[in-house]
Amino acid sequence: MNAPAIASLSALLVAIAVVLALAVRRGNVAAMVNAVVSLAVAGVAVAAAGFQFGTGFVAPELAFWTAVAGLLHSIGMLGPYESVWWWDHLTHALSAALLTALAYAGLLVATDAAVPVVAAGAVAYTVLAGVCWELGELVARAVGERYDVEPVLVYYGWKDTAYDLVFDVVGALFVVVLDVRMFVDLAATAPATARQLLVWSTVAVAAAAAVMAVALLARRGRQSA
Repeated sequence: MNAPAIASLSALLVAIAVVLALAVRRGNVAAMVNAVVSLAVAGVAVAAAGFQFGTGFVAPELAFWTAVAGLLHSIGMLGPYESVWWWDHLTHALSAALLTALAYAGLLVATDAAVPVVAAGAVAYTVLAGVCWELGELVARAVGERYDVEPVLVYYGWKDTAYDLVFDVVGALFVVVLDVRMFVDLAATAPATARQLLVWSTVAVAAAAAVMAVALLARRGRQSA
C-alpha cells in the first residue's frame, strides 16, 4: 500500500480507538465492547491488506470498507443510533453491502452458476446474516434482563428490526444490481478457501440463528406459562 492509504487506514483505526476511549470514560459497557470488536476486526483487515497471498494482495478496499463500517457502528453506540434517525439505516446498508460484496465475489469464483443465481445467493446470504444479527439483539436483551446487566447489543423494537432488514436488503441489492466485483481478485487467489468459507459461514450463521430462535421461543413459553 502507498503512504496515503496507510495514513488513511491508520486514521480510521485511531478514530475507533478514540471512540473506545470515550466509551470507557462514559462507562458505557455496550459501546466499549462494540468498539473493541470493531477495532479488532478493522485491525485484522488493515493488517491483512499489507500481506501478500499467492499472486495478489488482500484488497485495501476491504480494509477501508471494514474500518469505516466499524467506526460508524462504534460511534452509533455512543448515541447517534437513538438520536439520528438515519444512522442505523446507514450502518446496516453499508455493512450489508460489504458482506454481500464478499459473498458475491466468493460465489462468482467458487461456483459455475449464472450471474443472476449468484446475485440471488449473495442477497440470501446477507439476509440470513441480518436475521442472525437481529436475533442476537433479542438474545442480548434477554441476557441483560436475566442478569441485570447492560446488553451488548441494543434492541429497539420490532419496527426497528423490520427497518434493519429492509436496509440490509437495500445494501445487498446495491452490490448485485451494480455488479460490484471489487473482491473477485481476492477470492480468485484461493477459490477453494473461498468456497469453504462460504459453506461453513452459512452453516454457522444458520445454526446460530436456529439456536437463538429456539431459545427465545422457549423463554417466551416459560414467561407465558
